Amino acid sequence: ELGHAFHSHVMRDLPDLNTRYAMNVAETASTFAETIISAATVREASSDEEKISLLNTKLENATAMFLNIHARYLFEKTFYTERMNGFVTAERLSVMMEAAQKEAYQDALSDYHPLFWASKLHFFIDDVPFYNFPYTFGFLFSLGIYAQSLQQTENFEETYISLLRDTGSMTTEDLVLKHLGADITQPDFWNQGLEIMAADVKEFLRLTEKYV
Repeated sequence: ELGHAFHSHVMRDLPDLNTRYAMNVAETASTFAETIISAATVREASSDEEKISLLNTKLENATAMFLNIHARYLFEKTFYTERMNGFVTAERLSVMMEAAQKEAYQDALSDYHPLFWASKLHFFIDDVPFYNFPYTFGFLFSLGIYAQSLQQTENFEETYISLLRDTGSMTTEDLVLKHLGADITQPDFWNQGLEIMAADVKEFLRLTEKYV
């Protein structure tokens, strides 16, 4: 949550209307802060066992962002479609939830959580539909920004702060083009972030091979 505080802090002197950023960038600062800290802890790990534990935590978070959040999106999409035709029962919600999890995880789980819809607060914030989506976008977006920071080793802090300050007054496409010189309508920006996660997977498998 410190990332959210930092985001608000760097915008504190802007006009009120320019501080109201869209949901798709709302999780950027928080996930970027998590990315920096998790990368540093893995890099500074004092043993293979510690690194395995840290990578496991990091990859569990990535799994949630890529698969669990996707399941939530699929569930909401189905729910809103069915709700147009009338009341949706609790039993039907559970069926939809399990189906969404099976599709998102491609039947990779040994069991499912059909009542997840009842326990997740975000589903009940009815004035913000698809509230879960910004977490995956923010995760991917922050990974892309982190990849850029590894290339721009000088003055990136200033670049990042300037980017955050403009989140309330620019589209995400224009924001990234202006501050990072990247085109997020093309795969390259996003693939940079995915390559970071792929490297973590390879390192985790390498370190745990002796335990298999």
